[in-house]
Amino acid sequence: MILRQPLALAVLLAAAPLAAQAQRTGRTGGKIEDAEIEIVKERVNKLPEATRNFEKIRIDPPARQAGKVAYTYPDFRLPADRLNPSVRVLTIRQEELAPQTGNYVKLGVGNYATTYGKIYLHNTRSDAASYGFDFSHMASGKGPVDKKNSGFSQNSIGLNGETYSGPMTLGAKLDLGRERYNFYGYNRAALAKTPEADQLKQVFSRAAAKVYARNRAADAAFQYDFGLGFNYWKDNFKATESNVHAELRSGYALSEKSRVSVNGDVSFISQKDSAYSVSRPFVQVTPAYELTLDRLQVSVGATLGYTGDTIRRASQFNVYPAVRLGYTVSEDKFVAFAGLGGGLQRVTLYDLSTENQWLAARQRVADTHRGPTVYFGFNATPARALAVNAKVTLSNDRNLYFYQNSAKDTARFDLVYDQKATQLVNIHGEILYNAAEQVRIGFKADYNGYKVHSLAKAYHRPAFQSTLFATYNMYGKLLLGGELYTYSASYGAGYRPDVTRPLPRPLLAVPRATDAVIDLNLRADYRIIENLSIFASGNNLLNRKYERFLNYPVKGLNVLAGATYDF
Repeated sequence: MILRQPLALAVLLAAAPLAAQAQRTGRTGGKIEDAEIEIVKERVNKLPEATRNFEKIRIDPPARQAGKVAYTYPDFRLPADRLNPSVRVLTIRQEELAPQTGNYVKLGVGNYATTYGKIYLHNTRSDAASYGFDFSHMASGKGPVDKKNSGFSQNSIGLNGETYSGPMTLGAKLDLGRERYNFYGYNRAALAKTPEADQLKQVFSRAAAKVYARNRAADAAFQYDFGLGFNYWKDNFKATESNVHAELRSGYALSEKSRVSVNGDVSFISQKDSAYSVSRPFVQVTPAYELTLDRLQVSVGATLGYTGDTIRRASQFNVYPAVRLGYTVSEDKFVAFAGLGGGLQRVTLYDLSTENQWLAARQRVADTHRGPTVYFGFNATPARALAVNAKVTLSNDRNLYFYQNSAKDTARFDLVYDQKATQLVNIHGEILYNAAEQVRIGFKADYNGYKVHSLAKAYHRPAFQSTLFATYNMYGKLLLGGELYTYSASYGAGYRPDVTRPLPRPLLAVPRATDAVIDLNLRADYRIIENLSIFASGNNLLNRKYERFLNYPVKGLNVLAGATYDF
């Protein structure tokens, strides 16, 4: 009997237990006849020879997806201890994590009788429009000198909106603010009694409105960004400043490798005080031709500027070159650049009062004439998520302002200018590491060498300043961060009678060094549930009551804690 393989196996498996059962029970009713079973294999299962692969298995990283992040990343520092650099330099933008929802409320309290509040009301992400409302409050009832005499408050409201229609974005924004400070830099030993806080009061009121339009189509030949605005500022001593301004940034592509750009600024300021009224017109335009030749990028143009300021007999009409060369040494890795430039820099009381809150009344403001200027540097990305930038600038500045203590009251500051041009050497460097929106580490530093002539020192302009910051987002539940500021000592002015002059002897300014600044701040945010988180921050943790401005010590160690609710 010949069986096919599958059928033969089935018969054998079925017959084996039956035979064994018959033997155990002793039954004789059945008999297995002698037979010969022959199994013939007609099918052979043969696998192909495997190919050995000695290469490691490569797993591609998951695709990066945009998602809502669970935390906001607000400013770390209490506004009373802001360290605003006196020189406008390139900075590392500390990227903020987007809010989880369109709205949140944040409240906190701290020592020095500090209260903090923030309201953020915005629509969620939309392809048609965006709009929102912001409110911010920070106040300390006490400070480092005579308690409430060195307190402060800051309040601001912001409204903004944008619409997206075809290739154009139309937008508008309005910012309103009120700030209260005190002139607490007085000499307590020379006073018969401690002054009242209201005798030291300074109040700033601000309003800034702007409408703008820009192109959204990245492939359009003509690119533009135009804005028209109005800024208003006033203080507690009947000083006001009104500024109507407009800005244009535009470019037109002639071909894939060449384009023409035109950038312009217009500003008209009306400044009034109890003693005088002055108008300050300002116009500046920079046309340029840009060309790309393989690895070389060339931009050739000129900056033409006019200012109505007449301080120090500086020329009102100025022409500066606008030439820049960039060479790509390694694509997406290293770009070297150099250039020759210059231009007018608009200076306003609106901006100056954010740098120094203790300006004396009746200040004459002048635009800075920066140029001619030579600069060179590089931008590099030597590794993934790492960026390194460096720049050296050599400039010749006229009407560069300095803050000098007033001879009438050393607790207040006057704007002073060198009678000749100030030579400036600026060396700027920055490093930024940003890993997958989880870890950010940045460092920036600036060295500023000033050569002044008629002034004894470069008053309140430190030669060195640096910032080190880091943040870590742990699984969207805990956000940690810190900042370390360092400023070298600068100089203010004290006064004594000039004994070389006859009576009544005039006062002679004597330079006095300020403190070097080392300021450490740490912060933590922890999300308890989906819509509720708590935060705590410690500022000036080294507890150094340094004087960034002469006679004005800052608060020592100060802490702030509170909660944030998203909705």
